[in-house]
Amino acid sequence: MVQPRSRIVRLIAPVRSLFVSDASAGVLLILVAAAAMLAANSPLAGEYEALFYGELAWTPIAKLKDLHLWINDGLMAIFFFVVGLEVKRELIVGQLASPEQRRLPVLAAIAGMAVPAIIFVIVVGMGSPLTRGWAIPAATDIAFAMGVLGLLGNRVPASLRLFLLTVAIVDDIGAVLVIAAFYTAGIKMMWLAASVGVFAIMVGMNRFGVNRIWPFILVALVLWICVLFSGVHATIAGVVAALTIPMRNSDGHSMLEKLEHGLAPWSAYLVVPVFGFANAGVNLSGMTINEVLAPLPLAIAAGLVIGKQLGIFGIIVASVKLGIAKAPERANWIEIWGVTILCGIGFTMSLFISGLAFTGDRTLIDEAKIGILGGSLISAILGYVILRMTTSHPEEVEPEPVTP
Repeated sequence: MVQPRSRIVRLIAPVRSLFVSDASAGVLLILVAAAAMLAANSPLAGEYEALFYGELAWTPIAKLKDLHLWINDGLMAIFFFVVGLEVKRELIVGQLASPEQRRLPVLAAIAGMAVPAIIFVIVVGMGSPLTRGWAIPAATDIAFAMGVLGLLGNRVPASLRLFLLTVAIVDDIGAVLVIAAFYTAGIKMMWLAASVGVFAIMVGMNRFGVNRIWPFILVALVLWICVLFSGVHATIAGVVAALTIPMRNSDGHSMLEKLEHGLAPWSAYLVVPVFGFANAGVNLSGMTINEVLAPLPLAIAAGLVIGKQLGIFGIIVASVKLGIAKAPERANWIEIWGVTILCGIGFTMSLFISGLAFTGDRTLIDEAKIGILGGSLISAILGYVILRMTTSHPEEVEPEPVTP
């Protein structure tokens, strides 16, 4: 006879599995996005708006006058710092360490950014002021995409999981470069020079063997303040600071990996969800169908759904046929196509770039959010259905959970 407790455990097992696998961060983001939309379209809409956009009674930095700015310019620096640590580790000892390993992911990421941007510009029109948002559909959200793969369990070949993760990491590098190059305010040279000087100090700390974390963190905070006032977006300081963290310290242990493992859960389960809740809410009450189907949301959705798979799948086929790179092992073309569709899930970085592209224009930012959420949802469902129907790899060993 089955005990009541056993029945309960068996009933909740599928739910529990979502939160102990690499799907957990993605599932959390889905719930956060849904909560933000509910809050923005409920009787609490006024409180939601006031919480994030109401001017603070006191702030230590006058430039960050509301909670939304503190989240986007301050808290997200932690997310970018973790991204920088992950990128450095991958370049030195990971999947981007050799030319053979990085060739296909780099090509795929470049095509996966370029084609969505081109489609975006085509939809909005070359002369349109909306072209400033060209980079919005170029980003892939690691947590969301890996979360969908996590829901599929071991049905997806391990090589495709690794390929998706590596493409997303290279994609993040591209997004950071785009933000630094194209989404900066008026540059203040004195602050920029100070930023360079602080960065040089951190490089010197690395070279001279400083093997404690706290000096790097303190100087990184100074770097963040300098970059904040320089006109370059403050979160770039997170990536730049991460690149100076030593890979090894004097006792042979990896300072970088220790710091990454310590911060990654905070980034995945606190920083990004808080950012998502503050940025995903869109009040639809005053919107008409014409606004929902306006050029901006359509361009973003088209870039994510069509552009990502067209660019990435196209370059994979071309690279394999021309002998430039090898296809992911033990994966057929339909499986590869399904994973390229998942690359069209853009959330964290896409929302972030939309705020930079249309700063101060809440209407366009809301339209961009609709395009991001709509395009990401379509990509997630379509990619999941294709992989669910066409993949079956029970012999694969379940990989270790991957941090975003």
